[in-house]
Amino acid sequence: MPPPHSGVELAAKLFEFLKEWGIEKKVFSLTLDNASNNDNMQVHLKEQLSLHDSLLCDGEFFHVCCSAHILNLIVQEGLKVATVALNKIRESVKYVKGSETRMKKFEECIRAVGNIDTSIGLRLDVSTRWNSTYLMLDSAIKYKKAFASLQFNDKNYKYCPSSEEWKRGEKIYEFLEPFYDTTNLISGSSYPTSNLYFMQVWKIEVLLKENLSNEDEVISSMCKRMMEKFDKYWTQYSMVLAFGAILDPRIKLSMLEFFYTKVESDYVKFQKKMELVKTKLYKLFDQYSNTSKTSSSQCQPQCSSTTNTHQQSVGGVKGKNKRIFDEIMAYESQTITSAGKSQLDLYLEEPKLEFAYYQDLNVLEHWKNQNHRYPTLALMACDVLAIPITTVASESTFSIGSRVLTKYRSCTLHEKVQALICTRNWLHGYAIDKDNEDNEEKLDVALDSLLNVEKQMRLAGDVAGTKKALIDILELCYKSPAANLDGCM
Repeated sequence: MPPPHSGVELAAKLFEFLKEWGIEKKVFSLTLDNASNNDNMQVHLKEQLSLHDSLLCDGEFFHVCCSAHILNLIVQEGLKVATVALNKIRESVKYVKGSETRMKKFEECIRAVGNIDTSIGLRLDVSTRWNSTYLMLDSAIKYKKAFASLQFNDKNYKYCPSSEEWKRGEKIYEFLEPFYDTTNLISGSSYPTSNLYFMQVWKIEVLLKENLSNEDEVISSMCKRMMEKFDKYWTQYSMVLAFGAILDPRIKLSMLEFFYTKVESDYVKFQKKMELVKTKLYKLFDQYSNTSKTSSSQCQPQCSSTTNTHQQSVGGVKGKNKRIFDEIMAYESQTITSAGKSQLDLYLEEPKLEFAYYQDLNVLEHWKNQNHRYPTLALMACDVLAIPITTVASESTFSIGSRVLTKYRSCTLHEKVQALICTRNWLHGYAIDKDNEDNEEKLDVALDSLLNVEKQMRLAGDVAGTKKALIDILELCYKSPAANLDGCM
């Protein structure tokens, strides 16, 4: 999209696409990161959709913040405190990885010490990715004895952490582990259902509050700063995503109450939170019920004529069985109505499923199977559970795009690039095989080297050298399809 990328322009372009795709009246929510132009854009887009009566509850549940971006901001805030505490570990990794000679000397120290797991090499963190700090600690802690040996054998190495500094590094590593697991869960290339959101945010809040009084000053300070950031973005858990937890048959309202009691000591505030969630949940369900009744009344004549035709054509025993089944369904529906209970009431009154027996429950599949019992509630549940809690899976499309539009395909038409990205996604999803990725990087380096040799030989007028370089290039491409020469010859 050409500039400007203001909120108004983005909203206009997005609304144009929604109309082009014919889904402007089917939008439930929009998940965005916390960029200021995105905030402005969703306001204008919501106003435009509301003019056409396209949003439920006047767009009250329209805007959903990306959980992965918020979690990143929270942890980055804590790491501002930990940066100084981890300085020696970072400088040690940087020193060893600074030259090949140091790496060889470090490998000698590893062999001399022995009993060190070398399956993971040293990793250096980067400022833009907080999880790289966790991975740096994960690798460095395994080699702490080798660093001690390097200090003895290399006089230029001045950064070896003391035993106390290693212990602090281990504590920070253990503290960051739940955040790393949560990030992996909500930032994968798949789309996690929204019932996972509430439990993950709740787990983070409990962890932060438990460590506010940690005996380690660094971790305590980290928690205080992270808690400030948490309160800024997540004090009020996203209401519509809290509905996702209630619509998980293993959680419902009873477990939600338990979660709230763990983080809210004030009983009055706890009651207010629960009442607010219930009120909003029933408000959303009423909107679905009204929409469903309107749709049913509009198609009733056509449905009844179709049913009569079907019953006449079926006939016999099967036709009688079907009529009996329809009568049973009508009786159950009448009983529910006479009792004055809605589908939501009945669902919440049912006992919840036990986690011990339904750990791998597919929640969307469960509601698909419940459609005959709770048609309106099942429709609402599928819409709520399908809300993306993060934009990472969508953003991964652009990362995959860079793997398709390589320097060897720089002249490929944009229509072909789009087709290649879509085809790859349909066949393999968004997952990237790390082994293949590493192999492709090695092949790219080898190919660059051969291309440079061929160019030098050609400029020097060396026909034999040019021919040999071209043969080497063709052999490399023949042996590995990953080395693609589209458009470079």
